[in-house]
Amino acid sequence: MDSLPTSIVVLTGAGISAESGIETFRASDGLWANHPVEEVATPEGFAANPQIVYQFYNQRRRQLLSPEIRPNAAHSALAKFEHEFEGDFLLVTQNVDNLHERAGSRKLVHMHGELLKMRCLNSRLVYDIAEDIDFDTECKCCRSPGNLRPHIVWFGEMPFHMNQINRALESCDLFIAIGTSGNVYPASGFYQTAKIRRAYTVELNLDRTGSSFDQHVYGPATEVVPAFLDSILQRQGQRAHR
Repeated sequence: MDSLPTSIVVLTGAGISAESGIETFRASDGLWANHPVEEVATPEGFAANPQIVYQFYNQRRRQLLSPEIRPNAAHSALAKFEHEFEGDFLLVTQNVDNLHERAGSRKLVHMHGELLKMRCLNSRLVYDIAEDIDFDTECKCCRSPGNLRPHIVWFGEMPFHMNQINRALESCDLFIAIGTSGNVYPASGFYQTAKIRRAYTVELNLDRTGSSFDQHVYGPATEVVPAFLDSILQRQGQRAHR
């Protein structure tokens, strides 16, 4: 990356929140918290047994809201960078936690939804939720039980904000992927969309994913993310003093 970027898109995945203690719930055998994916993360699973789905997301919500779960240095570095970078910036996260917001990020979209939100099946209105819910929880807009579902993108569903994300990818000159496996479509193809438009692409990850980024930096997110972003801000400061 020879020149200072003017437009940046950052994609974050589970790896950035792992250091905050967020469990991925995805085991090596493909089970989510001892449940088959089809049971707790598909529209068909929710239709067949909503109570199991509610319990699964109640468990995840309780973990997120526990006192020991806090933003880490990587989350804080991204929030600091957003406020100090002089160009265009968009943070796209695959994570459903709220750690980016708690660190101070504002130019942010959740492509896979948010754990602390529920959605009415009838009106599609979205509500904040912090407590456990079940099939008998009454929806705020239609006043009927059983009409709420997690505001989460399940397998087989279209991610949120794709038009905005694609516009940003097509106009950015730097794309950074942080803590993501590169296995989940369509996020796995974001770096290719950016490269087609001649953006420089960087992977900051604990391990190599095999993707053809222009640059790879390996290590814990709490170490490599602050260092990489600070290097851009330092170059920005040096240019301002010329």
